[in-house]
Amino acid sequence: MASTDNRLLIPGEKGVHSGIPEAVFLEDVGAFMKGESNTEETLKKLDEQHQKFKFMASNFDAKKKRLKSQIPDITTTLETVKHLKTKRDEPSIETQFLLSDQVYAKAVVPPTEKVCLWLGANTMLEYDINEAEELLTKNLTDAKVSLGKLEDDIDFLRDQITTTEVNMARVYNWNVKDRKAKGENLQRIGS
Repeated sequence: MASTDNRLLIPGEKGVHSGIPEAVFLEDVGAFMKGESNTEETLKKLDEQHQKFKFMASNFDAKKKRLKSQIPDITTTLETVKHLKTKRDEPSIETQFLLSDQVYAKAVVPPTEKVCLWLGANTMLEYDINEAEELLTKNLTDAKVSLGKLEDDIDFLRDQITTTEVNMARVYNWNVKDRKAKGENLQRIGS
């Protein structure tokens, strides 16, 4: 956000809200605008800031959607590994597994001490059943923590978007009042 006026933003700390800068609420628009040369430039800077916040919000929403879809997958896999672990002493387990959407196949699974987990990027790795349970538990915990942090960041970002929108409206209204007081023509700004 280098091109945005540094009086409109407080840089965000890296650990707090993922480095999202904080939008400064303009208490006294008149005093703020005395330091500005052009109302249209100020509105343009605020619009840029607003667009950047909206872009961040769309990225965070996509990340949230991805995490929300991963958590049930990890949970299901963890439950399956735990089930296999409890059935180690039985001769075999008869089950059904998903081949594709709405298509299941029957399978007989012998007792095992090893499982294969998809790691992503078309990669599968064999793990000892205890290691797999530990890894999946850690991944589930990490995903839930990340989702909580992300939801907090999204709430903070929504506040920054709202503050920026309010600032834009207040600067625009200040300009209308200022022009009216000066007796200038009140044609729409930014058109």
